[in-house]
Amino acid sequence: MGDTQTVTVITTEDVPRRPNWFLPHRIFLVVAFAGLIALAAATMRWDWIAQYQGQLLAGVGRTLALLVSSAAMGFVFAVMLGLVQVTGPKPLAWLAAGFCGIIRGTPILLQLWLLYYGLGSILSQYPEFRKEYPEIFYYVRQAWPYGFLALTISFAAYEGEVMRGAFAGVPRGELEAAKAYGMGRWKTFRRIWLPRAIQRALPTLSGETVLQLKATPLVATITVVDVYGVISRVRQATFLTYEPLLLLALIYMVLTGMLVAVFRYFENKIPVKG
Repeated sequence: MGDTQTVTVITTEDVPRRPNWFLPHRIFLVVAFAGLIALAAATMRWDWIAQYQGQLLAGVGRTLALLVSSAAMGFVFAVMLGLVQVTGPKPLAWLAAGFCGIIRGTPILLQLWLLYYGLGSILSQYPEFRKEYPEIFYYVRQAWPYGFLALTISFAAYEGEVMRGAFAGVPRGELEAAKAYGMGRWKTFRRIWLPRAIQRALPTLSGETVLQLKATPLVATITVVDVYGVISRVRQATFLTYEPLLLLALIYMVLTGMLVAVFRYFENKIPVKG
């Protein structure tokens, strides 16, 4: 008998396609964007950048620190909120759903001001608290903890609903198979349920993280000097309007592109069933 040969047929759908940058509309957009940059560089004032370079870099650093810390902590809470809504018990599920509904139904700027001007003012009115807990009082008097807290609970509420759907969307057969293999609840959650839910939620998580980046300028309203706060100071000191705002737009576009590239990298690492 002859040897049995296995032939694997690879269709064009199985091969990842590289984007074709030589399409007419893409060439037009690239040329138009390059022309706008050249026009702005030739006709506008940019001599102030050298003077504020250090402050701009520090502002970008604060923006990234707020984004990464609030998104990371918010995602941890989002996993808890999504899981409790799926598994119960019902009282905790109702509380989690109510929390997500209230936070999602109110503007983040309102939440930020309530925390900073409300909670911060209440805690500073008690001298006993200042005397007994001076280390905690130091942070209570700062603005950035309230910005971090507001961004964190906002991200947790929005992503909590996403994770609820992701947990509920994992096929029950996979969880039953893990149970049949003798895995405990924690091991099943850690090895099967959570990774599969994150895979399902990853594209939405990418969009929510970009929205979180665009929400960080709100902290400038409570005296946190992020990159938007630095640009505001530049406008006040130089009496320029368009140049600082155009630079700010470029900075956010670059940061957004970096975020999208990172999430796209992880999305491409996820195996897709044929």
